Amino acid sequence: MTTWAGRTAAEISAAVREKRVTPREVVAEHLARIERLDGRVGAFRTVRAEAALAEADEVAARADFAELPLAGVPVAVKDNLAVRGESRRIGSAATPDTPAPQDHVTVARLRAAGAVVVGLTNVPELCVFGTTDGVLGIARNPWDPTRSAGGSSGGSAAAVAAGMVPIALGNDGMGSLRIPAANCGLVTIKPGQGVVPTGDGDSTWFGMSENGPLATTVEDARLMFSVLAGTEPGPVSAPGVLRVAVSLRSPLAGVTISRPYAAAARDAAGLLMRAGHQVRRADPPYPLSLATTSLAHWSAGTAADARPLDPRLLTRRTRVHARLGRPFLRTVSSGASREQLRRRLEPFFTEHDVLLTPALARRSPKAGPWHERGWLSNVLVNTNYSPLTPAWNLTGWPAMSVPCGTLPSGAPCAVQLVGRPGTESRLLDLAGQLEERNPWQRTAPMD
Repeated sequence: MTTWAGRTAAEISAAVREKRVTPREVVAEHLARIERLDGRVGAFRTVRAEAALAEADEVAARADFAELPLAGVPVAVKDNLAVRGESRRIGSAATPDTPAPQDHVTVARLRAAGAVVVGLTNVPELCVFGTTDGVLGIARNPWDPTRSAGGSSGGSAAAVAAGMVPIALGNDGMGSLRIPAANCGLVTIKPGQGVVPTGDGDSTWFGMSENGPLATTVEDARLMFSVLAGTEPGPVSAPGVLRVAVSLRSPLAGVTISRPYAAAARDAAGLLMRAGHQVRRADPPYPLSLATTSLAHWSAGTAADARPLDPRLLTRRTRVHARLGRPFLRTVSSGASREQLRRRLEPFFTEHDVLLTPALARRSPKAGPWHERGWLSNVLVNTNYSPLTPAWNLTGWPAMSVPCGTLPSGAPCAVQLVGRPGTESRLLDLAGQLEERNPWQRTAPMD
């Protein structure tokens, strides 16, 4: 008997289109895996078992069945994106428990491509922090359940890493795709600004947040990205000889990069050099003000999201974060500091095609109720382990997390690839070269 849980989205959709398996059979197997494993992982806030099976049957009956790029593929959706008929809680007791009248545009595109939404995944309250925990659940890293899956797309990443779905939808406002992907050994791409729709009226943290895929392979990330962007999947190609800058420097003063993550970046640099690229050490000219600029945008985005909610129902760390951000709302909304950062970094990307860095500074914190701790504890743990992601939300440029090597614990390690606007395909091609030369284990050994 063929097992479909743990297979890639590309493998599943091909088998479904060729009628070697039905969408219902694929979805049922993944639902059974969710039921068996999610008590240990905490990936899902809600599972749509009956609805997903019914929707799988609808996919099988579609007239365009043979052309669907994600035919019958189970997908998990981050719980800050609307799924028709389900509530959107965003990890908070302050949000209404009322069904959404329609799908978010990215969810609608996945459904149109034949994907079946099996559930909504846990997030930290209002998607603020880099650990996914709150009153609605705690998402753990399937490779090491004592550790957080990361955040804020932690539930989505945990679901994919545990083989409960082959792909998942998340978003990234300060690293919220790349942080959990790096923790959980996944491939993700934060698209550049405007490449994937954000949705009318949805929070984008003043244009910093982008929706994107979480997958176990570059092929699946490319496939899902093309669906989300509304384009045809680009051909896999050699990206040509690229000028790759390798930086092991933290953008934030006082935060150091631990040895395993620095080693992963060096290893990736060696792989790309052997692939024929021009690789050299070079640090972007990060301004000393980057820490304060990041904090101002991070907190102001939270302040805007918290404005319509009852503050008495928010956790303390969220209330403090929102209160800190209110004075910054006007200056952040002008976009002046983001434009200043872009102008400062653009010459670096004239000299180099791609920037390679560690994805994180160190492994994720212990899994637990971080939402019960003080604001300062949360901010310090976030900035100490994930200082390398926010700059690229501020610029609005594309960035990826790609597995590379392992930590001493045996959990995955990862690197970050960053490019100029419009270079998403180039970054995916480069990630594909890393995957080809250093393949990684797709899912955590949980059975």
